[in-house]
Amino acid sequence: MPRNKYPEETVQTILDAALKLFLKKGYEDTTILDIVDEMGGLTRGAFYHHFKSKEEVLLALTSKMFYDNNLFEHAKEEKGLTGLEKIKFMLVESFEESNSNYRKISMEVLKLLTSPRFLKSLIDDNRDIVAPMYQEIIEEGMRDGSIKTENPKLLAELFTILTNFWMIPTIFPCNEKESWERFLFIKELTDKMGLPVFDEEILELCRKSMGQ
Repeated sequence: MPRNKYPEETVQTILDAALKLFLKKGYEDTTILDIVDEMGGLTRGAFYHHFKSKEEVLLALTSKMFYDNNLFEHAKEEKGLTGLEKIKFMLVESFEESNSNYRKISMEVLKLLTSPRFLKSLIDDNRDIVAPMYQEIIEEGMRDGSIKTENPKLLAELFTILTNFWMIPTIFPCNEKESWERFLFIKELTDKMGLPVFDEEILELCRKSMGQ
């Protein structure tokens, strides 16, 4: 069978095949053989040359999708916005239809957070990548006066924990009503901490996403 001689193209072929199947069948119902069959003639050996498991494929896929549509970079490109407005911009963008595939794949990841491997990966990424990105924008907001805090690092870490861990039912089980109450409590906390990012537009978007 034909084999792609360019490793980066082979990896992209594998990720494209996995994305199509994960969206269509879901992660749990997709097998490695399914992915190989979708790889346009590449072999199972080509798959295992780059990935040891289906879990590794999902982790690589979510990482690539994050960087391909990096909302932090998009916010930086928005000229004339304050630091606070840039965080609001990211929150609004996260609900846009253009991000729907990433949201769907993220939901597949959330189902697997009972796995220590996946949970560690989520913690590492949020600690080492997401929180520092928030800190950079919060510091910008401090300079332009839109964000009031004396410790941008702690605020960035807390905001990351509250939005990316406490709101995940797989980690902190809750029903829809409790989830909405948590969100309102996060709004109350962030308002008091000098980060009043949850305005009426974002409240409405969150309300709709939670079925409120």
